[in-house]
Amino acid sequence: MVNCNWFGKLPHSVANSMPVPISQMWTVASYVLGKRLHGQDRYPLVLMLEPLFRCNLACAGCGKIQYPAHILKRQLTVDQCVAAVQECGAPMVSIPGGEPLLHPEIGDIVRQLVRLKKYVYLCTNALLLKERLDQGVFQPSKYLSFSVHMDGTEEHHDFAVCREGTYVKAAQAIRQAVDMGFRVTTNTTLFENADPNAVRRFFDDMMEVGVEGMMLSPGYAYDKAPDQKSFLQRRKTNELFDMILSNRREGKRRWRFNMSPLFLEFLMGKREYECTPWGTPTYNIFGWQRPCYLLQEGYTDTFEELMEDTQWSRYGRASGNSKCANCMVHCGYEPSAVHHTFNSLSGFWGTVKATLFDSYKNPGAQDRLAEESRKPHGPLRDLVQVTVASELVAAE
Repeated sequence: MVNCNWFGKLPHSVANSMPVPISQMWTVASYVLGKRLHGQDRYPLVLMLEPLFRCNLACAGCGKIQYPAHILKRQLTVDQCVAAVQECGAPMVSIPGGEPLLHPEIGDIVRQLVRLKKYVYLCTNALLLKERLDQGVFQPSKYLSFSVHMDGTEEHHDFAVCREGTYVKAAQAIRQAVDMGFRVTTNTTLFENADPNAVRRFFDDMMEVGVEGMMLSPGYAYDKAPDQKSFLQRRKTNELFDMILSNRREGKRRWRFNMSPLFLEFLMGKREYECTPWGTPTYNIFGWQRPCYLLQEGYTDTFEELMEDTQWSRYGRASGNSKCANCMVHCGYEPSAVHHTFNSLSGFWGTVKATLFDSYKNPGAQDRLAEESRKPHGPLRDLVQVTVASELVAAE
């Protein structure tokens, strides 16, 4: 989502190996520094703009599509989307859903935001991406990135989204988009039974496909999600990401992450942060969602009301709120890492070190990876659930 990898691999390799354009790095860095110089502690970094909730998948871990039919039929207008973006003022806009490509005016929404010079990450499962590209709905721009939801290798991804064949279709759409000159990233959510060795192979595959960078997050236990058993607890999150991200491979297949390196260290258990939910405010058909993208505890009519009247002390791990106890999701904690980068010399230097020296040699993590390779991995739930979910979606 947010990229703090702004200092590059230095000098000659900057343009070739950085996962976002220099113009975006400069825009976001200038914005954050400006807020800090004006003494503003709470400011939006990424607007989560949800134009609709309906989707063409029924993922077991998703809490965004569990609304009645009359709600799923609703959607924001182009004017509502533009007004929310201007009201918020964040330099980046993430467009999740539901599935945004189902919105009949998604092309117009993106064009308007690009005209405003906002950096747009259009989140999609890519099942409709090839069709939309062939229709000419979008044009390549440094302001537009397709953020394709890919939850690992083919077996793991298809199981996570509860439909076979989705990985192959998404990968084909990614290749086409890259070949057409579009910016493409992936967004991967990991759950309880994730195979760390398979995840590392998946990273290699995505680098080979040609994506600009990858985004990672542990799953959040939405109250409405059908499957409540597969979400990671905090300790297991640290163990999993330590195995995945330590001992990174060098050379032409070096992994590129479109995220703050300090946030990745947070996932590995190397840093502690508190949540900054105001960093990624959410706007959808109900208004400005309080307090964050993941929790739904009321709405406000204006962005100012959201920022000024929300009792932020009630949220985050330190608050003791049970809903926040195990959350380590990027929309709450990556803004914390960015704030750390620009709020102290230690944060700035930590970002530089994490960018330049990101192999994280760790024999213990290597041993645990070898042990994991000897365990049976893969989907543990009955595959009948996948078939049933797929049939339900098809019936709709």
